[in-house]
Amino acid sequence: MSRVSEELIGILKDRYSEGLTTSISPPKTTPLPSEPVLAYGTLKVPNDPSKGWKRVDTGEDDVNSPTECGFKNNSIVAFSFVTDPADDDVVFEVQWPKDDEELYEQQA
Repeated sequence: MSRVSEELIGILKDRYSEGLTTSISPPKTTPLPSEPVLAYGTLKVPNDPSKGWKRVDTGEDDVNSPTECGFKNNSIVAFSFVTDPADDDVVFEVQWPKDDEELYEQQA
């Protein structure tokens, strides 16, 4: 996973140099840490985000590959910045797209 983390961090630094922003009101910005460490999470119950996320065991020093972590094609994976790589109490803040029923009613 270390290669995946390096690639993700590179993309985040290129595209979101000012920090990650939320799309909810009021917007919140999460600055990118100078030395980011990532934790990954998957849904506790597939297709039910209301049940929360569980941290993925990426192995000591992130040596496990995505396949060894249990990821498959089209897996839903979240990430979070952590200060302590050993901390299992990670919060994954994920925004799900919502259908805008009013928009669909206006187009009909």
